[in-house]
Amino acid sequence: MVLENPDVISKAVLASRLDDQTAFEIVSIDIADIDVGENIGARLQADRAEADTRVARARAEGRRAEAVAMEQEMFAKIEESRAAVVASEASVPIAIADALKGGQINVMDYYKLKNITADTEMRQSIAGTSTTGPSSTSQARPAN
Repeated sequence: MVLENPDVISKAVLASRLDDQTAFEIVSIDIADIDVGENIGARLQADRAEADTRVARARAEGRRAEAVAMEQEMFAKIEESRAAVVASEASVPIAIADALKGGQINVMDYYKLKNITADTEMRQSIAGTSTTGPSSTSQARPAN
């Protein structure tokens, strides 16, 4: 403020009547030392930027935590689905036995079914997409 308008100093000195009741008259004012104060606006702007950075980091951490939680939920759903598949596969031999007992299929139909199943599993193991072989159970999971 003083550097923008140096008259303010001389007007303030003259208004305070420092030369009253003296034999001297103030002709000029020499400024010997200028003490630059703190730039409040810049400090407030820097503090605001730092606060905004902290808020952005906190939000990003929250989104990361949500993503990790969702990933864990997906792993749980995968395990639930695998459990449902295992339960369904366990009922297949019972259904085949009931069909054999009831006469809906004969022994030759059963052997043809086993042959088709074995052929499918062989093709899947060659292709690397086996659903019953070792590749489905040895999938690596990321460590948390």
